Amino acid sequence: MGQLTLNIIEQSEVKVIASSAFNFRIEIVYQLGKSDMNDIFEISKDLAEIFDNNFLLDENNINKYFNNKTLPFIARFKGEIIGYIIGVPIEKFETESWIRYDKNLGKNNTIYTYAFIMSKKYRKIGGYSKTLKRVYINWAKKKNFKYVTGHVKQGLAKKFSNRTEIVKIFNNWYHSNSVFEYYRREL
Repeated sequence: MGQLTLNIIEQSEVKVIASSAFNFRIEIVYQLGKSDMNDIFEISKDLAEIFDNNFLLDENNINKYFNNKTLPFIARFKGEIIGYIIGVPIEKFETESWIRYDKNLGKNNTIYTYAFIMSKKYRKIGGYSKTLKRVYINWAKKKNFKYVTGHVKQGLAKKFSNRTEIVKIFNNWYHSNSVFEYYRREL
């Protein structure tokens, strides 16, 4: 029997959405290439450290989040991936129990922020995180999304905007032993 191939390309197919004169840029990822996967896996370890190993990206689940039905953006500084944000239309989660609390399910107007992480080294400096989030939000608006949602640790959502609504509180989000809130924010 022949070896299974997964059609993984060497170089990522991306489009630069924003860039600065200081070697910082935001790219939307159309297809993630092998050359960028290890950077993504490493950064996802920071996300898993904060929340839980359920958030760890690896060879088995990377294509679930970096594909043509999601909105994955990466931030690069001097050619190195330093962070990413992944948006997914909420309709892709219709089999998840938590989604029943969202009144917009089926309206195709809401993007769920699956993951948003910046490498430890680049957090709270240079405005990299804010820029990545701003580009993501603006891109979602251009794609006619009216709302952005996500799960964050309790207390964080109200810091996003005065238009942020807490939809539901989950006392033990995916066995993380942490209280999370599902929020909705009008764009």
